[in-house]
Amino acid sequence: MRLDVEDLRLFLCVADAGSITGGARQAHLALSSASGRLSAIEADAGTALLHRHARGISLTEAGATLAHHARLILQQRSQLREELQSFADGTRGTLHLYANTAALTTFLPARLGPWLAERSRLRVELLERTSADIVSAIAAGQAEAGIVSDAVDAGRLHRQPVADDPLVVLLPASHHLAAAHELAFADVLGEAFVALGDDNALQTHINEYAGAAGRPLNVRIRMKAFDGLCALVGHGVGIGIVPRAVARQHRRKTGTVAVPLGDAWARRRLCVCFAAWSALSPSMRSLLQYLGATPAER
Repeated sequence: MRLDVEDLRLFLCVADAGSITGGARQAHLALSSASGRLSAIEADAGTALLHRHARGISLTEAGATLAHHARLILQQRSQLREELQSFADGTRGTLHLYANTAALTTFLPARLGPWLAERSRLRVELLERTSADIVSAIAAGQAEAGIVSDAVDAGRLHRQPVADDPLVVLLPASHHLAAAHELAFADVLGEAFVALGDDNALQTHINEYAGAAGRPLNVRIRMKAFDGLCALVGHGVGIGIVPRAVARQHRRKTGTVAVPLGDAWARRRLCVCFAAWSALSPSMRSLLQYLGATPAER
């Protein structure tokens, strides 16, 4: 059978109304048009679907079967439309968000919660990269948007600050530099370090500046996460470089001291970064606005 949606809807209107006249009225069709379409449906089915009598119509057994399946098809079509619309308006699907280490550990956890809780059918995949790698991925069209440090040149991409994120030198309270008001990276390059893994985006960033200074870090031990790094610094194993927010989270428990890192590259802000607002998916636009971005086009 080659029935379309309007055929199914008309047939149900007639079945529910109990008459062709009433069904045509519900379907917003002229009586002659509705009668012609019903005859074509029956011809296509190869069997009678309606009993026609003076007081209206009743369904044959075949007609009742068609009505049953027509309801299921129209219900499924409506459900499909709703589900596809949820993808279109950004309340369903998978959102890939690139972020540097600081954004993943200190900024996004608290900010993502309320927004994501309101979108139960939306999944978010967080991808940790260095800020430079995120900018490159967005510029190449491999990523929609990301959260990066403003210390990185974003070229022609849009970059909007959403949070302060300076780096600090984390020291044991007994360290001879703990009383300093500010430190330069060069001041601490001779110290023993507790570092993050080489695969960590922030650590890669720090290593690059140490390499540029011609003095690779003297790393005693690498930790997988900031809590372990802060704990070992507190025990006097070495010093570390962490975002200020991380230092504040752990200072009481570890007894550490945070001294601002004065280099320009360390005085960072977290920024949302994207190429064109109109090219973003609805869910990404919603998230970036929630994080503090404003629509922008060049």
